[in-house]
Amino acid sequence: MGMITPVLMAGGSGTRLWPVSRKSFPKQFAPLIGEETLFQASARRLSGAFYGEPMVMTNADFRFIVAEQLEQIGISPEAIVIEPAGRNTAPAILAAALMVAAQDPDRLLLVAPSDHVIPDAEAFTRAVEQGIEPAKEGRIVTFGITPDRPETGYGYLELAGQGEGPQPLTRFVEKPEAARAAQMLEAGNFLWNAGIFLFSARTMIEAFRQHAPAFVEPVQAAIDGAKTDIGFLRLAAKPWDGLGDESIDYAVMEKADNLTVVRFSDRWSDLGGWDAIWRETLERSPSEDGVALTGHATAIDCHDVLLRSDSDDLEVVGIGLKDVMVVATSDAVLVADKDRAQDVKQAVTALRKKNRKQAVAFPRDHRPWGWFETLALADRFQVKRIVVKPGAALSLQSHVHRSEHWIVVSGTAKVTVDETVTLVTENQSIYVPLGAVHRMENPGKVPMVLIEVQTGSYLGEDDIIRYEDVYARDSDD
Repeated sequence: MGMITPVLMAGGSGTRLWPVSRKSFPKQFAPLIGEETLFQASARRLSGAFYGEPMVMTNADFRFIVAEQLEQIGISPEAIVIEPAGRNTAPAILAAALMVAAQDPDRLLLVAPSDHVIPDAEAFTRAVEQGIEPAKEGRIVTFGITPDRPETGYGYLELAGQGEGPQPLTRFVEKPEAARAAQMLEAGNFLWNAGIFLFSARTMIEAFRQHAPAFVEPVQAAIDGAKTDIGFLRLAAKPWDGLGDESIDYAVMEKADNLTVVRFSDRWSDLGGWDAIWRETLERSPSEDGVALTGHATAIDCHDVLLRSDSDDLEVVGIGLKDVMVVATSDAVLVADKDRAQDVKQAVTALRKKNRKQAVAFPRDHRPWGWFETLALADRFQVKRIVVKPGAALSLQSHVHRSEHWIVVSGTAKVTVDETVTLVTENQSIYVPLGAVHRMENPGKVPMVLIEVQTGSYLGEDDIIRYEDVYARDSDD
């Protein structure tokens, strides 16, 4: 076991990369760059000789996604910790420190967001190695990125000098105006704040006791009252709900006097907007015209554009465009000036006001057993495509307002309707009457696909009464 416990923060929603990133499936779980998701790439990067099994801090909505994506890359977590509610980074980081301290207060933790791109994992590990001794000596080590442009979307770290190696932090600098960002770039002693920290459990707990003591007792109470939930650790809700919503920077870092900065000069991006996706795509597939294409996209006489389609059924074609971003999914299209990348979150706000489902949800709804998507929806009927993973099972349930007709199009379904159990194979169907207690399982070794036709007076996902569930979900989960 390595000397460092990685702590991956995986609970954010990420509105600046809408429509690909949404509240129901945020950017860290999407393959925005390459075939792996950002979360998977982060977990893989923080593995190896220095690192132990990762601890993941997330919420109930994403717990099964976290577990599945770690399993796909062969990484077993030390713990997947479920926060009862989002309270920013301060209480989550304190909870990780307190849990590790219960086993070894001198153990080091490396806290990192799970949505960053760092192509050279070995270079990053060398930077982490530079911070080990200061962290063992009771310093809180933060990692600063050498800037390559006057970026106004990041906070900065000011150092006393421009040398290499660990250095004391002079001060934090908030996101600057363009002119100030240019001055800091020229000065050479300002780094982007990456939000990555290395410290011992003991050091961080003491920092909270000194600078943010109101967090310590409730977070410890949430840990003491935590319950194991089929492989997840669910923190107690009551003490957690009373916590303030504060970032680790505001609660501790900006007040502490024991901060050390390690400079990281290789490529890094937090993918904080579609302009960052444009830059990263061009790093991997250079273009003289600055044209970044992803998916089913075609550019004709375009310059400095991002064209992306995440839908197999939708081709994006740009003609004569310059400094424009076009991002398409199956249910939404974003068209924006590249200089307005940081304003994309305004689209989410506008869609929320219109009560449009595209603001937060995808057509494809991920569940622990697989996923489903709506193909047609009208008054009193709905048609879905449902995919169930091998060995997975939906809950034993009934509905008050709808009946269902299932047609298997691929694989085999084991279907329970009241007391009857039936194997339904390709091109066969079965009817589930209103009120019948039923369950669907995939007993095979390949994904099972079926078409579901619902009819009734109400077709919402909350019309479920659960009797048994292997995933220990509530009716609305």
